[in-house]
Amino acid sequence: MQPLITILGPTACGKTAVATQLAARLSIDAASEQPVAEIISADSRQVFRGMDIGTGKDLVDYDVDISLAGATHHLHIPYHLIDIAEAGTKYSVFDFQRDFTRAYNNITARTRQPILCGGTGLYIESILRGYQLAEVPVDNALRQRLEGKSLSELTAILASYKRLHNTTDVDTARRAIRAIEIEEYYRRHGIAKQHETPPLKSLTCGLSIPRDLRRERISQRLHRRLKDEDMTGEVRRLIDSGVAPEALLSYGLEYRYITLHLLGQLTFDEMARQLETAIHQFAKRQMTYFRGMERRGVDITWIDATRPVADIVADIISMTHDRLP
Repeated sequence: MQPLITILGPTACGKTAVATQLAARLSIDAASEQPVAEIISADSRQVFRGMDIGTGKDLVDYDVDISLAGATHHLHIPYHLIDIAEAGTKYSVFDFQRDFTRAYNNITARTRQPILCGGTGLYIESILRGYQLAEVPVDNALRQRLEGKSLSELTAILASYKRLHNTTDVDTARRAIRAIEIEEYYRRHGIAKQHETPPLKSLTCGLSIPRDLRRERISQRLHRRLKDEDMTGEVRRLIDSGVAPEALLSYGLEYRYITLHLLGQLTFDEMARQLETAIHQFAKRQMTYFRGMERRGVDITWIDATRPVADIVADIISMTHDRLP
């Protein structure tokens, strides 16, 4: 199987720009006016249509101007696993593995280089370590037993399971209950985590950004999305289109807090302040998860994300020559 190039990191570190510029640079090196690499998104919320601003899809980054043979050419870098599900529906790591496999096989069948890019740790780890997952049905009896417990109580229950679960996105009681439901299903059915086949080989690069700068970028980006890009209007349009507020609450972060504001449970200022804190906490959990991936055997090469993107891309390309067949 063709090796991956994986770009991961916390929110606001510039992953998409690095991945798209990398794909463009690979095309330059191959003297091709067509992309020779395609990007597979590993983001648990970018799969949903209509959830654009809050998820930071940055689709403009997929249109790249590059210099080739003395002329400037415009490349559209193909992407996968973005806008593939209806907002308001559920999308699981099981769904991601299935859709990743389809996208990966499609890309490699055309002899192009797949680049996995995102910040959802469990999605990435499920591919790099070859987790075997099954579609988990709803357990109403379990949900009734857990109903009424606080998020901290549910998180403690989740932590008691020996199987790995992604706690990065478990920021609501509803999500925590679903995570416990999955863990309990795997425990009862004795399903192993590991596929019999080896996991995919990957050059995995993590973008590292100083904590204070990360916090500054998150705060500036949130202010821009709320004030200039009308992220509140995006959530209002989703509700007006028929997406249930309960579903938006379950997606967490921007969609949770803005929905609470639109339901009259938070003022705008309360929403903005609480959301900013939640995103900072989310980024911290992402880094904790990535460090856990390293302890579990995923080799991540960390790169200073404050360097120019062109320099980062050059380093990654150099590493592909040294480490990938």
